[in-house]
Amino acid sequence: MSTAASPRWLFAGEPRPGAPRLYCFAHGGGSATEYLRWARDMPGAELHAVQLPGRGSRYNEPMFPSMDALVAAFLDEVSPGPGPFAFFGHSLGSLIAYEITRALRDAGRPLPYRLVLSGYPAPHHRHERVADPLHHLPDDELIDRVARLHGGIPQEVLDSKELRELVVGALRDDYRVLETYAWREAEPLPVPITVFGGSADHARAELDAWQQHTTADVTVRQFPGGHFYLREDPDPVLRELAEAVARSTSSAAPRTAR
Repeated sequence: MSTAASPRWLFAGEPRPGAPRLYCFAHGGGSATEYLRWARDMPGAELHAVQLPGRGSRYNEPMFPSMDALVAAFLDEVSPGPGPFAFFGHSLGSLIAYEITRALRDAGRPLPYRLVLSGYPAPHHRHERVADPLHHLPDDELIDRVARLHGGIPQEVLDSKELRELVVGALRDDYRVLETYAWREAEPLPVPITVFGGSADHARAELDAWQQHTTADVTVRQFPGGHFYLREDPDPVLRELAEAVARSTSSAAPRTAR
């Protein structure tokens, strides 16, 4: 099924015929709109921001109970492309992009020519299920704990009962997907990986360990800041992202797993 048949999944930036497509997967509780704003700063790529259920235009849609259900639904309704494409994900979005790429490989479908994974350690470091999951907490405690642990929740949301009620459903369900996720060992991907991270977030060794998940090259770039370093100073991040996805037509030819 083509992406045109499933517009609810994707918000597209300015059309750029001939440019590779960049699919962006948001962090836990995040929305496609944050990443769609990057389109004007990345003229070398056609940006498509992925919108999960439970937020924005999909607010009233049921959310997914697990990573497997999310990945299966995406692959059933979206065919990335046409032409060469890359994936970017931040935090939970990195894990989703990685698992979708593994599922594409297993299905023999075209693969991204590069994964750009941000704010998430190599998944074999965190494959055990969480003993005290945040998604079981009451609404206000969940929001406050996530804000203390990672930041990223605007102060106007923290200060407003109405806005808290709007965001807590997506946040809870995204954390359910994350905290019930169990990494399964498989062959490494034949896809180059670029890893971004905040210098005050994850240890460099946890980011370097993504090398175990690909037979291709891994490039690691840390930026000053914490988990949401990409909001603190976005310009250098977007420059590095643009460089990571900039490829000639020949070197960015889509792979198909064999």
